[in-house]
Amino acid sequence: MTHEEKKVGKIIEELTMFFFSVGAEHISTNIDRKGNHVTITMESDYAPDCEYGLHRLKEYLSEPKNDGVEDIYWELAGSGDPGESSQLLLVGMMLDKAEVDISLNKVKLKLYKELLM
Repeated sequence: MTHEEKKVGKIIEELTMFFFSVGAEHISTNIDRKGNHVTITMESDYAPDCEYGLHRLKEYLSEPKNDGVEDIYWELAGSGDPGESSQLLLVGMMLDKAEVDISLNKVKLKLYKELLM
């Protein structure tokens, strides 16, 4: 397993813990890899009283990709408290693109990452 594949695992781990922190009871994750391009699709419910945390998610996942930060800090993803802003910012900087759709009691993510091989 390469570091790039481990990074995908860390992204999923961090977002899964985030969804648990907003009261999720149903989380689904799908990984689609075509060559060096990975698309991660996640869908989760959330507790209505935790909706405020979801708007931060959209903001943090929209951070511009930062290869320098990713190369140095990727192993820290998933190591902090669930939903911690620095962890979500790190995930955002590891992604090439993120689509976030928040609706009543449901969040859908479509995340794109190019693996550097």
